[in-house]
Amino acid sequence: MFWKFDLHTTSHIDQLLDREDVTLRELMEEDDVLQECKAQNRRLLLFLSQDHCMQELVSLITTEPPADLEERSRFKFPNIACELLTSDVSIINDKLGTDESLLEMLYHFLEQDPPLNPLLASFFSKTIGNLIARKTEQVITFLKKKEGFIGLVLKHIDASAMMDLLLRLISCVEPAPLRQEVLHWLNEEKLVQRLTELIHTGKDEERQSNASQTLCDIIRLSRDQANQMQENMEADPLLAVLESQESVTGLLKNLFEGERSEASIVNGTQVLLTLLETRRSGLEGLMDLYSQGYERSYTVNSSILNAIEPHLKDFQQLLLDPPKKSAILTTVGVLEQPLGNARLHVARLVAALLQTNAPSICQELCNLATMDLLLDLFFKYSWNNFLHFQVELCVVAILNHPSSEERPSPGLQNHDGMSAAANPEAHGEEVETGRTIDPQTSIHNALVAHLFQKCRLVQRILDAWEENDRIQAEGGTRRGNMGHLTRIANMVVQNLEKGPVQAQITDLIKELPEDCRGRWESFVDETLRETNRKNTVELAFSDYQIQQMTANFVDQFGFNDEEFTAFEACCKEKIRQFDDSEEEEDIWEEKEINYATQAKSRTRFGVSQTSEGSSRSSMENGGRDQDRGSESDEDEDSELNMSDTGRSEGTSSLQIKSNQIYLYSAKS
Repeated sequence: MFWKFDLHTTSHIDQLLDREDVTLRELMEEDDVLQECKAQNRRLLLFLSQDHCMQELVSLITTEPPADLEERSRFKFPNIACELLTSDVSIINDKLGTDESLLEMLYHFLEQDPPLNPLLASFFSKTIGNLIARKTEQVITFLKKKEGFIGLVLKHIDASAMMDLLLRLISCVEPAPLRQEVLHWLNEEKLVQRLTELIHTGKDEERQSNASQTLCDIIRLSRDQANQMQENMEADPLLAVLESQESVTGLLKNLFEGERSEASIVNGTQVLLTLLETRRSGLEGLMDLYSQGYERSYTVNSSILNAIEPHLKDFQQLLLDPPKKSAILTTVGVLEQPLGNARLHVARLVAALLQTNAPSICQELCNLATMDLLLDLFFKYSWNNFLHFQVELCVVAILNHPSSEERPSPGLQNHDGMSAAANPEAHGEEVETGRTIDPQTSIHNALVAHLFQKCRLVQRILDAWEENDRIQAEGGTRRGNMGHLTRIANMVVQNLEKGPVQAQITDLIKELPEDCRGRWESFVDETLRETNRKNTVELAFSDYQIQQMTANFVDQFGFNDEEFTAFEACCKEKIRQFDDSEEEEDIWEEKEINYATQAKSRTRFGVSQTSEGSSRSSMENGGRDQDRGSESDEDEDSELNMSDTGRSEGTSSLQIKSNQIYLYSAKS
């Protein structure tokens, strides 16, 4: 038995340390050296903290290993050295953070000519980052004495590890007064301006990308910390500079001066999109947009919009004449002129700007007929689901515009400084109708009219639907934008029934030519209703796959008696009871199953093979009337462009995974 033997083993490291001539390399060869270090093996820590050992460890993570070594073992010792230096053991932290000669060895790594070895750069960044968190005052004092520190970091910004180092300086410094001191130091070093200058056509694409990502992360980190800090705390100087009109103007100048490149346009637009963020990004942000109107955690600074407005015509020109791209081969054939990332980001920017409800922005977009151009692209690139999603968001933003009673008074409507009294037309309408119509509502009404009259939204929906029906009747493939087109059509119908622009849309529909109005009514009553019914059958089960945990969750969850009948019938074909009488039969043996009878009586709990995409589409509907409809199982439109998905803030949800039973129809 085990207790008869002494299982206690002495670490081989202790045996090595008994030798007077033991070397650091010999100890690093041991598999448990890191484990012993973190376990506070005192003899080992005393050995490692000797001057010559610390110097060798630092040298390993900052010096390129010999090229003639085998690739597998070339970075073995540098990696172990980095893990030992960042093992968060106080004796090592104290030695490394207070010995200026060791800090000088680390700093010398930055003085090399680019490019840095990316692996060594990550070791360096991790070590310095750990010191910033653990020996903050000593390291910050040392770095501030180095006049060229920020310049050296930016010189190597093509290495993502340098981006991480800058973000650690911004987010990992405590306490708050010291953090504020660091922010002022970085601001005095003109960090924001120097990063902005890197987003330029003439710069290396990797440097542009990392500079853009750094600025985006600074914005998000600064806003998160601003929400958490006390009211009497000083504002973040880096965020103040980033949100200033001068800074945004400088960024836009870099984008449009000289020869335009897709890389600079995309990276610069990503910074603008981050500045325009007013809610959580990703799926939860989409649900907010559909179900909660325009409730924001904060409003967009008017200086950002003031800087963007004069350049809307430049973004419009990008939609018309994007950077040249060669033809690409896709699963549906050769695309001679791809949409391109630049135009996609312009579409994202337009959607974000429309969601701000800024009157001057809405007016300029209306004057430029930007929505008309985006709808042209929507139908031209019928397989680009990322574009379809952005155009849909634009339509949602226009139709879901909050009424003046719903909007908070200190919001974006005051950015242009206009009042109702300053607008004679609005004032005249007030007198006639007896209600207040502010300039923003007047401008937005013009944008809604533009969508239905100039952009011919209803006619485009009908024409595209009829064209798709013709293609399918000839044996062709259903167009890839039909799912988003269904949702847009449902959004129009919903706003005809209720919504802030219900009366205006009703009048606009009445103004349509008689034949078009008849086609629309027939489409809504028959085609769209049937499409919604089919989509509901395919997607309803996803309501039970992912549900928010609410007070009445238990009451809501489950099957109705009549709905359970077909479900149970299908289950009986596959799930066998564990009866004693059938012990000898292999219950897991695969058997042929006939679903023909169940397919006819398939209930709304049937799921298609694309249940994951269906689940997302169901959630996007925000739990609203099922008649809205969304994509069917055969629709590729489930692809959504969500950069920060997967995060959950304060929402508890139940993901039913272990008990999922998927029902497949006869056709699958």
